[in-house]
Amino acid sequence: MDPKRELTSVDLAALVRELGTYEGSKVDKAYLYGDDLLRLKMRDFDRGRVELLVEVGERKRAHTIAPERVPDAPGRPPQFAMMLRNRLSGADFAGVEQYEFDRILEFVFEREDGVTRIIAELFGQGNIAITDGEYEVIDCLETVRLKSRTVVPGSRYEFPDSRLNPLTVSREAFDHEMDDSDTDVVRTLATQLNFGGLYAEELCTRAGVEKAMDIEDAGEEEYDRLYEAIDRLAIDLRNGNLEPRLYLEGGDDGDDGDDGEDGDDNDAEDETDTPTRVVDVTPFPLEERTALATEPFETFTAALDDYFFRLDLSDSDAESDPTDQTPDFEEQIAKHQRIIDQQEGAIEGFEQQAEAERERAELLYANYGLVDDILSTVQRAREGDTPWDEIAARFEEGKEQGIEAAEAVVDVDGSEGIVTVEIDGEHVPLVAADGVEKNADRLYTEAKRIAEKKEGALAAIEDTREELAEIERRRDEWEADDGSDEDEAEDEDDGPKRDWLAESSVPIRTNEQWYERFRWFHTSDDFLVIGGRNADQNEELVKKYVERGDKVLHTQAHGGPVTVLKATDPSEASSSDIEIPDSSIEEAAQFAVSYSSVWKDGRYAGDVYVVESDQVSKTPESGEYLEKGGFAVRGDRTYLDDTPVGVAVGIQCEPYTRVIGGPPSAVEGEAVTTIRVEPGRFAQADAAKRIYRRLRERFTDESFVRKIASPDRIQHFLPPGGSRLADD
Repeated sequence: MDPKRELTSVDLAALVRELGTYEGSKVDKAYLYGDDLLRLKMRDFDRGRVELLVEVGERKRAHTIAPERVPDAPGRPPQFAMMLRNRLSGADFAGVEQYEFDRILEFVFEREDGVTRIIAELFGQGNIAITDGEYEVIDCLETVRLKSRTVVPGSRYEFPDSRLNPLTVSREAFDHEMDDSDTDVVRTLATQLNFGGLYAEELCTRAGVEKAMDIEDAGEEEYDRLYEAIDRLAIDLRNGNLEPRLYLEGGDDGDDGDDGEDGDDNDAEDETDTPTRVVDVTPFPLEERTALATEPFETFTAALDDYFFRLDLSDSDAESDPTDQTPDFEEQIAKHQRIIDQQEGAIEGFEQQAEAERERAELLYANYGLVDDILSTVQRAREGDTPWDEIAARFEEGKEQGIEAAEAVVDVDGSEGIVTVEIDGEHVPLVAADGVEKNADRLYTEAKRIAEKKEGALAAIEDTREELAEIERRRDEWEADDGSDEDEAEDEDDGPKRDWLAESSVPIRTNEQWYERFRWFHTSDDFLVIGGRNADQNEELVKKYVERGDKVLHTQAHGGPVTVLKATDPSEASSSDIEIPDSSIEEAAQFAVSYSSVWKDGRYAGDVYVVESDQVSKTPESGEYLEKGGFAVRGDRTYLDDTPVGVAVGIQCEPYTRVIGGPPSAVEGEAVTTIRVEPGRFAQADAAKRIYRRLRERFTDESFVRKIASPDRIQHFLPPGGSRLADD
C-alpha cells in the first residue's frame, strides 16, 4: 500500500476543529522552505510555543508539529516569507475554516492595521495565497490564470467552483445525487457525493451495503442506511468525536498474541520481513483498515505530526539504500502516465457534461409549451402567496388527473425556488422565477463554463506531457551513461566523476562570498564578473570595485547594469599586466546585454562597449550632470555589436553547493545541470518557480535542492522583464 501523502476533505473537516483551539495565539515569525512548505511560529498563552506547518507540494498537509521536529530555518528568508513577517508579526490567530467540503483551508489573522488571510489549496498542484480582509491577493506561491478562476497578486481571490457538501446534504438532495448516477454505489459516493475512494468504501462497509451494487439496484433501504452512516460521520466531525489512528504496514501487526512455545528463536528475525512503515492516518478508526496495525493518539494534529515525521524517515531510508541507487524512472513514468490518463478522463468528462447541459437547454426549447405551462403555473401561484408545499401538492393532484405538465414535474424545492422536470428521460432543474429562455440560457452558460474548464485541463495535460518527456530523457541519459565504458568516467586530474543528479544524499558546502549581493558569474576562464542590480549598486561598483586592470562594460541601450570584468580579486594587488582572454570579454558582454533593457524589451541582441578601468570616472564633463549609477567615459571605446542575449541557471555541487547563473557558456561548465532561459511572457517570479520545479525533478535528492535553492534565489539570476524556459 502506498503511504498517504495528501489530506482528504474528511481529514480537513476533522482538523479545523482542533486547529481552532489555538485561536488567540500570536504570530512571531513566518518561514518558507523551497516553494511549497510554510511554517508559522506562534505563541499560545496556555500552551507556549506553537509551530504550524502548511505544505502544498508533493505532500499536502496542515498541522502543528512538536518544536523539536521543526526544520532548521532557511539561511536567507525569501521575499514571500519577509512579506508574511511584515503582515503577521504580532498578529492574533483568529481562526481557520474549511471552504465548503473542498481541500482548502483559510487561516485568518488579525492585527490593528488589518486582517490577513492565508488560503492553502491542498489539491492539484497546490498553492498558498495571501490576501487582505477583502480577499485581494497580496502574493501567492503559484499564479493561476484559468478561464474559470484567477489567482494573481492584485486581483480578488477566486475560490474554485462549489462542490456538493455531503456533510450537510439534505435527504432529498442525497437521493437526487444517487439517482442521477449511472455507476455503482461506491463510485457514486466517491464522485457524486465527493467522499473520495477510501471514505466511500468506509461508508458502504459501515452501512452494510455492497460496494459494487449497481445504483439502479439500490433501493430505499440501502439509501436509508447510507444516509444514516453519512449523518453519523457528520455528527462525529461537528462534535469533535475523534479517535485518531495511525496505521502501519509490514512487520508484526501486534494482534496475534503469543506465537506459541514451539517456535524457534531464530524465527524472530526473518530476513524477508519488511520493516514496519506508516501508510495512513485518520481522525477515527476505519473498518477498511482493520487488517493493519494501529497506534492511537490523543489529538489528530499529534497523529499527523507523528505520521509525516515517520514518513520522512521512511523516505530517507529508502533514498539512502545503497542497493537501490538508480532512480525509479519507470515508476515516475508510470505515475505521470496515470496522471495523463486521469486528465484525459477529466477532459472527456467535461465534454460529456458540456454536451449534456446543451442537450437539456435544447430540450427546453423543443418542449417550449410544456415548460412554459409549468413555470407559468408556479409563478402565478407564488404571486398569490401560495406556499411551496401547496404548489407541490397541486402538481401531485394533477398527476392523478393525467395532466401532462404535472406529470413532467418530479421535484419542487421551495428552499431554492427550483422545480425539476423530466423531459425525454432527462431531469432538468428550472429556476421557477425565470422564463423558458432564461433557464435555457443558464444551461448554455453552464455548458460554456464547463467547456472552459476543459481548456484549462488541456493546458495542464500539456505540462504533464512535458514533464513525462523530461523524465524519459533523463532515463535515456542514465541508461546511456550506465552502458558506457567505466574508463570514460575517470578524469586525469580529479579521479572518478560523481553523478550528482543520482546521489541519494548530496553534501551541502556553502561559502558565501562578498560579491553574491551583486549580479555575478565566473567566466569560462575563471574571471569574476559583477554587475549592479540597481542605481545604488552601479554607483557602489564604480566607486569601490573598479580597479586597475579591470574592464568595464555597458550596453548602448539605456537601463543596463554597470558590468565589471575583474582582473584580480579586491583582496589581491591590482595589476594592468594581466591579459584577459577575448572569450571572457565576450561572456561579460553577453552578461551586460542580457541583464539590460534589451531583454526587458523582448529583443535578442544588443550593442555593448568595453573600456579600460582608467577610462571610467565619476567626474562629469564641465556643464554636465551624472545621475546616480552613471559614469563618464573618456577615450575610445571598443564595440561588440549585436551581442546575443543568453542566460542559464543551474546548480553547482562542487567545490560549493549553490545556485549559479549567467551566460550559458560559462555556467554550463560549472553546474551539474542547467536550464536556459530566453525573453518571454512569464514574469520573473513565475519563471523562477518553473525552473525550481524542473531542477528539483532532476535530482534524486530533492531535499538537497530545497535546502540550497528556492524560487527567490533563482530569481536572483533572472534578467528583468519576462522570460521563458528555452526548452518549453
